[in-house]
Amino acid sequence: MTPQDGWRQEGQVKFHVGNAFYRQTSQTARDLGVLAAALYKADRDQLRVLDVMAGCGVRALRYGVEAKADWVWANDANPEVASVLTQNLSHQLQPHQFSQSDWSAQRVFGDCFLRRDYYDLVDMDHFGNPAAELGGCLQATKIGGLIYLTSTDGRTATGHAPAQSLRHFGAYARSHPAAHEQGLRLLLGCLLQQATMRGFSIQPIFGLFQGQIYRVMARLTRQQIWDPDQYSFIGYCHRCGHYQTVAWPQLSRAVCTLHPQPLPLTLSGPQWLGPLHDPWWLQRMEQLAQIWGWDQCVYLLQVMQLEVDLPPYFFTLADIGHRGRMDIPKRDRLIEALQHRGYAASPTHINPQALKTTAPFQICIEIARQLP
Repeated sequence: MTPQDGWRQEGQVKFHVGNAFYRQTSQTARDLGVLAAALYKADRDQLRVLDVMAGCGVRALRYGVEAKADWVWANDANPEVASVLTQNLSHQLQPHQFSQSDWSAQRVFGDCFLRRDYYDLVDMDHFGNPAAELGGCLQATKIGGLIYLTSTDGRTATGHAPAQSLRHFGAYARSHPAAHEQGLRLLLGCLLQQATMRGFSIQPIFGLFQGQIYRVMARLTRQQIWDPDQYSFIGYCHRCGHYQTVAWPQLSRAVCTLHPQPLPLTLSGPQWLGPLHDPWWLQRMEQLAQIWGWDQCVYLLQVMQLEVDLPPYFFTLADIGHRGRMDIPKRDRLIEALQHRGYAASPTHINPQALKTTAPFQICIEIARQLP
């Protein structure tokens, strides 16, 4: 079947788009969600999925067919897409495998909480900023379950509307070259704050930035003692390009000392500064992607694993070239040279023209100048 005869195919499912929302370029994000869901099902021998903003239903279908979900609740608040959603779900799922509704997200979450109907995976593919729905999302998730969030609010995430980020995230976001990673960390930080306020915590599984869309998956856990330094601030020096993390007790002393006269750092936060990905989950997701022949996901997951232990920011090649007054260096050659000097360094999935490293920014410039 082809789009010409009204059907599309993604993975193992076929579906109509009709008048419902569908973004083909987000398939990679759906692939990662399916991989994580399939592993959860293998670990727990059960998988109940709540797709809060289902659109045409492709995610709900893929969770049901590919991840072998026992039950899928597909909801979309727009009643005008109900017919295409019904058609798609009933085409490949049995009636006992799914439920469908056209409620608001608030009503869905309230119903789950009142009935104590908790889900193993809650997927909220939000258009805009999902912060207002995070508390309700937590109320619908089982302890140990997965939460998969989307934000398309790039202006707020990247520090171009700091007053807006304060309203949504309770954080003051500022603009800097690694601001797209900041978007993922603001979302995780907000989810963490909402969880701890309710006596829970979260374990990030992965963060994905692709095509101006931010997606994070986290596991809901019982509250544990956590390091407040993992929910704090990034400091950036616009004069020299230097980054550093800034803990809460250091806020009044947050300066860049790489100048004759220390300069105040531009602070963004609070945000999640712990690992963006869980290596155990990523390794297993990569193995499953290899089995399924999802080569694009294999490469992406390999790059994500390289990012795990590196600082919560990256350096762009353009900034290195500009500040070093030289041609933009080749990424892979610069990474190799940094590693040869004893620094950890890797590409980043967030920006193909950037790198993550434990080396200070000025060292990156010095090494780039020495490249043949």
